[in-house]
Amino acid sequence: MTTNKSVEQDSQDRQRRPLRKLVAAASKILLAIVIIGGAVAVYNYQVRTSPRAHRKKPARQARLVEVIPVHKGDCTTTVRAMGTVVPAQQVTLQPQVTGQVVDVASEVLPGGIVHAGQRLIAIDPRDYRILVEQRQSDVVRAQKDLTLEKGNQAVARQEYELLGEVVTEQDRELVLREPYLDAAEAVLASAEAALEKAKLDLARCDINAPFNAVVQDKHIDVGATVTTNSPLVTLTGTDEAWVELKVRIDQLRWLNIPQRNGDSGSSVKIHNELAWGPNAFRTGRVVRLYGQLQSEAQMALLLVVVDDPFCLKPENRELPKLLTGSIVRAEIQGRTIRSVFAIDLSYVRDNDTVWVMNDNELHIRPVKIYFRGPDLVYINEGLADNDQLVVTDIAAPVPGMPLRTAPTDDEILHAKDPESVKGDGGQ
Repeated sequence: MTTNKSVEQDSQDRQRRPLRKLVAAASKILLAIVIIGGAVAVYNYQVRTSPRAHRKKPARQARLVEVIPVHKGDCTTTVRAMGTVVPAQQVTLQPQVTGQVVDVASEVLPGGIVHAGQRLIAIDPRDYRILVEQRQSDVVRAQKDLTLEKGNQAVARQEYELLGEVVTEQDRELVLREPYLDAAEAVLASAEAALEKAKLDLARCDINAPFNAVVQDKHIDVGATVTTNSPLVTLTGTDEAWVELKVRIDQLRWLNIPQRNGDSGSSVKIHNELAWGPNAFRTGRVVRLYGQLQSEAQMALLLVVVDDPFCLKPENRELPKLLTGSIVRAEIQGRTIRSVFAIDLSYVRDNDTVWVMNDNELHIRPVKIYFRGPDLVYINEGLADNDQLVVTDIAAPVPGMPLRTAPTDDEILHAKDPESVKGDGGQ
């Protein structure tokens, strides 16, 4: 019996063993779930009960800028233009007589300076002197013939009066030898004219400078035989030079352009930085406006006169020389505009607006530009006296943007030691 019970008990134990393992595994899983659930509950509790950080809107940072006050006043316009220097006087001399060149002045070489009336070239005058002597003898002969004819006429008149005959007017002229007298007078006049022509040709053997000039080109030398078609020398005047300036037609209204001789034109500063450097300049004056536009760019052409371009006068010796053919830049002084604000061109923003600081905020104001110059613009609407113009560039300007300016030295000193400032003021 005992053996049977043991066998039955072992059989039951074998049957219960898997169940116990399943219960043990379920207990472990349940325990893990309880632990995880507790941890989650604790975490949620801490999240709900822990203090939270609230996000605050950042304070608006005022942009540091530089400002300048603007004031209304009278301003003179300046028109900028480019142009070319051309000679006011230029001529190529040619002889009026033929012959051999026997002398050329030492100044006759490119760049040489000559004066009005100075002899430049001499043509062999001997043939012309001989011709003058011949013409003088012709005049003497004609004068004697005229004297003889006058004597013959006097004798004929006496004989006619003694005869007392009445003849026709035509016969009377023949009797008194009036046609012979007229012929003798005509021969004398012709001889005198030939003499004057011979003297003129003799004088023309000397080729003189017609005006103060610089020699541009020399075409002959001693020994050359020249005719009336031979070029001798090319001269350019030194008393004046012209500058032809191209100006936009919308800027002509600001300039003083003479309409008649004696009228005063706008003053002009001539610059040539490449040749003279940045600070040197010459002065001139507007004298005329050409009658047609430059077709390629619809630009007006102004004529400007500059005195003594080669600096030959003592008072101009230190000035730069204005050479023919130079490309120059000009600043033309125009008329004065009343009651406008003059500001630097770089302070004008997009769409003709300016930046103004008012109550420490940025204001973008549209303005009306009355005149736009090379460096300055003149504004007649959109600004008021003592407006604080913002001259600092701002990357992304927005109306109402807060602005601030750097404190002055007095403000810094007052902030550091206000008592010392008061003491100094009391003294």
